[in-house]
Amino acid sequence: MMPIVHPLLGDTLYSFTHSSGLPVMVWPMENASSVYALFATRYGSVHNLLPTSDGGTEEVPAGIAHYLEHKLFESEEGDAFKRFAATGASANAYTSFDRTAYLFHATENILPSLDILLDFVQHPYFTPETVQKEQGIIGQEIRMGEDNPGRRVLFNLLRGLYHTHPVRIDIAGTVESISHITPELLYRCYEQYYNLHNMVLVVAGHITPAQVQEACDRLLKPAAPYTVAPPAFNEPDTVVEAFVEDTMPVAAPLFYLGFKEPAGDITPTALAVARILPDLLVGKSSPLYTTLMEKGLINASFGADYFSGPGYGVWLFGGESVHPEQVAEAIEAEIRRLQTEGIDPEAFEAARRGAYGRLIRYLDSPEDCAEVLLANLLDGVPPLSELDALSTLTAEELHRQLCARIRPDNRTLSVVRPM
Repeated sequence: MMPIVHPLLGDTLYSFTHSSGLPVMVWPMENASSVYALFATRYGSVHNLLPTSDGGTEEVPAGIAHYLEHKLFESEEGDAFKRFAATGASANAYTSFDRTAYLFHATENILPSLDILLDFVQHPYFTPETVQKEQGIIGQEIRMGEDNPGRRVLFNLLRGLYHTHPVRIDIAGTVESISHITPELLYRCYEQYYNLHNMVLVVAGHITPAQVQEACDRLLKPAAPYTVAPPAFNEPDTVVEAFVEDTMPVAAPLFYLGFKEPAGDITPTALAVARILPDLLVGKSSPLYTTLMEKGLINASFGADYFSGPGYGVWLFGGESVHPEQVAEAIEAEIRRLQTEGIDPEAFEAARRGAYGRLIRYLDSPEDCAEVLLANLLDGVPPLSELDALSTLTAEELHRQLCARIRPDNRTLSVVRPM
């Protein structure tokens, strides 16, 4: 077990790879009153291929990773949620584009709750009857998502940005795609992606590394050494279309402006840039934000973000606007200006300090600390290395990445207008 003392925070984290093959990270927090644990796999909606016996691959139904997340809580002994309820723990799970995570938050009966987490994720149980029953439940969830304007404007954007990459497909799939899911397919996906070598365990809060290791020793089954090959995507650099428009019963037009980033490696510096750049461009203290607000082109719903994963990366700007095209033009012009003129050192330093302070404040609870560590492990960067990158990033490096990662002409504007 390797202790990691972070020089900026002063906290000691513990990292080890269990004999079963599972990487484990523990963040003991003596002053915390609770524990937050995440048991996750590198398996999300974009992992849409399975190997075949002849050495090839076959495409599986869209939404199967999310479907598997739902079904894994069931077992012959009963529902895992009921087991957590008996310990007083709050349990949940989520599936994103590139990962699936199972979690619990508890203030008492910590170790019994950790036992449940490690146990049920390792014991899949699928029958034709339960799989068919879930199709109706998830089908209703998909229909509700289709009626959500925020979800509609986002996935319209992704379909405008990406030609073939599965990030363009809703994480839950479609009603038609999930109708093809069978117990056999679920078991094959489980065997492929739920190998402990492809998973991670992160625990933060009032717990010791020895307690976590003891639970792992008792409950983890040794896994055959196996590494899931990273997916390869044949995605063109260009976007599908520059403008996508839709109508829904909304009070005001919603929009997302997205810039398609060239696929690249995830590094601590790249993560630090992703925290600073949106604030520098359109943060509430930026000149552009002030101008757009004064002209009535945006309101408090406006914001910017960045997300990435295997083969995709998107810079995202959006909110409500009566003139989304004008907002998009202003953002594109500001990006070109900064790429041409460079980044003002004072503005950069203000944005850097702001991003650093927000991240420090964010690392104030077991939940947030565990989520940051999970992202670090799955992204393949050293724990909390983003903090170190934020403290040393320069305006010159930020400008270089701005020029390399955002092409103002390689973008899509998605708008949902009132009916």
